[in-house]
Amino acid sequence: MADLTPIEESILSAMKELGANKDTSIKTADDIMRKCNKPKGLVTNTLVTLAQKGIIKRVAREKAAGYFIINTK
Repeated sequence: MADLTPIEESILSAMKELGANKDTSIKTADDIMRKCNKPKGLVTNTLVTLAQKGIIKRVAREKAAGYFIINTK
């Protein structure tokens, strides 16, 4: 993935390791934060950016939003 920052790559890598690659295995920002060992604010902001780029999808849920990878090109 050409135009990703190092933090975006780190978070995508954590999501892949967690298996968040389809809508049946979504992960929360907390799950991703623990896996990549980054501050929650940074993780949340980066997840928003990745969603805007069309790489991941955000799923609104009752308690916490979930995320999964939709574009791994």
